[in-house]
Order: sequence, then C-alpha cells, then structure tokens
Amino acid sequence: MTRQVDFLRDFRDAKRIRALAAQIHKEIRHPLRVMEICGGHTHTIMRFGLPQILPPEVEFIHGPGCPVCIMPKERIDHAIALAQPDNHILVTLGDMIRVPGSRSSLQKERARGQQIKPVYSPLDTLKIAQQNPDKTVIYYAIGFETTTPMTAALVERVLQEKHSNILFHINHVLVPPPIHAIMQSGDARINAFIGPSHVSVIAGAKIYEPIARQYGTPVVVAGFEPVDIMESILMLIRQMNEGRAEVEIQYKRAVTWEGNLRAQEMIDRYMEVRDTFRWRGLGDIPRSALQLKEKWAHLDAEKVFASLLPQEPIDDHKVCICGQILKGLAKPFECKVFGTGCTPQHPLGSCMVSSEGACAAYYRYGALNNEPAQA
Repeated sequence: MTRQVDFLRDFRDAKRIRALAAQIHKEIRHPLRVMEICGGHTHTIMRFGLPQILPPEVEFIHGPGCPVCIMPKERIDHAIALAQPDNHILVTLGDMIRVPGSRSSLQKERARGQQIKPVYSPLDTLKIAQQNPDKTVIYYAIGFETTTPMTAALVERVLQEKHSNILFHINHVLVPPPIHAIMQSGDARINAFIGPSHVSVIAGAKIYEPIARQYGTPVVVAGFEPVDIMESILMLIRQMNEGRAEVEIQYKRAVTWEGNLRAQEMIDRYMEVRDTFRWRGLGDIPRSALQLKEKWAHLDAEKVFASLLPQEPIDDHKVCICGQILKGLAKPFECKVFGTGCTPQHPLGSCMVSSEGACAAYYRYGALNNEPAQA
C-alpha cells in the first residue's frame, strides 16, 4: 500500500534535505547567484539554515517579492490621508498597518482615533460597509498577482449588490516588470531565479518565459518548504550545467503553466495595467501595476479623492538601505542600523516592518546556526 504524502513532514525531512545538499555539492560547476523573488522563500531559506549546508558557490540574493516592502512612502501617505475625514473608514490587510509613511503610519493614526480596520479577507469590507451605511469605506488593496483576484471578487460583489459606500485604492503590482528593471539596470549579478509560488498559482509559470529567454537565466518555480527550495537549486544547477535557460516547475502540486484562468479573467474584467508605478527602492517601473478600468472610475478612491492625496515622491530614511536590498545589491546585515536603530518593534524601513521582509527574516533567524528541521 502506497504511503500518503505528508506535505509538512516529508517536505521538511532532514535526511532528504541533506541528501539534496550532497547532490548539489557533487554537481555544481559554476557560481549560482540565485534571486528568490518571494519573501516567503527568504524566510524558509533563513529559518532552515539552508546557506549553511550549501556549497559557497550558491548565493541567495533577495528580491522585491514582498508587496508591503515595495510600497513607496507616498502610497502609505495616501492611505493615511484617506483615513482622516470623520466619515471615512479605511480597510486594509494587516501587514500594512505598521509600515511607516513620511510622517506617520496607519497604526499611529489608528491610535489617534482614526477609523482604520485591518482585515484577513477583502470580503470583510462588505460587512463593515453594511454596519456603517453613513460612512465611506475605502478598501486599500495591496499585493502581487496572488491577492488580486480577491480584490476583483470584492469589486464584483460591490457592483452586484449595489453598495454605494465602498471605494477602492488599488496597489496591486506585478512580478515580471521589476525583474526586468533589475536585470536591465546594469547592476544585477543574478544568473538564476527561484519563481514565487502563490503568484504562479494564479498567473502561471508562463509569465517567466520572457525573463529566461531574454536574459539567459534559468527559472524554477518552487514551493515554500526546505525540500522544495533544495530541489529547485538542484534543478537550476542542472540547467546551467547543460547550458539551458528555461522555466521549470518544481511546485507541480500547485502550479501549472497556464495558471488559474478563471482568476485571470476576473482580474481582466475589472482592472488594467497602469502606465507606470513607483516602487520603493526601484523607482518608476512602466506597466508594473494595476488600476481599476475607466468604466469603474466611480469606485476609484484615487480619482474620487484626488485632491486629498499627496503626489510628490518621498524617499526612504537616509540610513535605510531597503532599496538596495530589494534590488539584490545588499544584504540586511550590511545596513548600519540593522538590529540596533531598526528592529521589528521600531522599524525604519519596510523590509523590517513586513513579516515577509528580508530584514525581518535576518533579524529573526540570521543569528541562528540553523540545522534543517527534523522529521
């Protein structure tokens, strides 16, 4: 009788991890400077101490895969401005609450009495609006392709149920454009990518094909567990040894080439690509984010309340190197205030405040000489 796969225990099995490490040591021929795009992958790499058991030729470079980390200060200031009127309620996902804007954060504004409500699901906005019919409820939407379908589903419900007091501030961003921006900057040392898991479930592995083809960089879409990461490293090494630069899927238990077509159709129904969007640390990147289509402009808080929103770009704190970290040009421990002036309790930059940020991962796990988790 075939044993059922335990998707937690089996993919954290220490023997499997060490066996993969031994095979990687055996097969590696060239330096592998791999960017893991997803913040969840960064935390797995640090939590399970994978760099300690890999050969020195393997270097992890942390990319801009944390949607909270890449949000520029002026967009945080938008949220704070929208929360100020007494008849407004701002609703957003929990990670956004502590991110510092230019002078404050949503957490501080909430403590001062502004109506700011963190939620686990965008659809919770419907209940908040029903309970507060005399208020304008603004859903501040963030995330990569992973969370965009949930926002699109909320837009659809608002239209179907004819809610008149719900608006949207859309901050959904796309994975491929910042990767192109990094590779075209001339600073990149990257020669391979670990593709994000949840993004790929929605958008499909196909979105990385132009990256592999244009830059000659292998891409492997990986799951979140340490065995997933180690298998992906081995797959990348084999591509490089064979002179290939292709998109492969390690995370086949969840990711397909085409992705979730129904979710993609729903996104396309309500949203379109912006001409440009400013990324924290990366600057303006053309066609890298979404907005509501003009047909739904009456639901767009950016247009309805344009006079309330600051438009000038705002740079990060001078001592914060989050921008360099997001580009893969620096590691968190290279920042002068890492772990001293900048901690998860008192963050200066978004890479520390977010649960997916690289600085938060290094702060939590970086001082540990981690061994792979035991079965």
